[in-house]
Amino acid sequence: MQKELIVKWKIKETETDSVLKLLPELAEKTKAEPGNITYNIFQSEGDKNEFILHELYQSEEAVEAHKNSAHYQGIVVSQIIPHLELREVLFVKKVL
Repeated sequence: MQKELIVKWKIKETETDSVLKLLPELAEKTKAEPGNITYNIFQSEGDKNEFILHELYQSEEAVEAHKNSAHYQGIVVSQIIPHLELREVLFVKKVL
């Protein structure tokens, strides 16, 4: 069963530019994962420090593989999460 996520990041104001530099590599490597279907990153027009990630994977196992991947651990866990004020991860299902 497919798994869909919406992730919200609020980056510390002084760290947004450095996090932005990490996103192309993160997106490229995530999109190359065998279980990834969709991976999009959006920046708020009203607050340059707020980001929304929309992710769709083939299965729960694909989500776990993503979370355990070297690029997730090396980029998200090590270099992005320490610079966040807020991080929310929501598993969602399409209603309409």
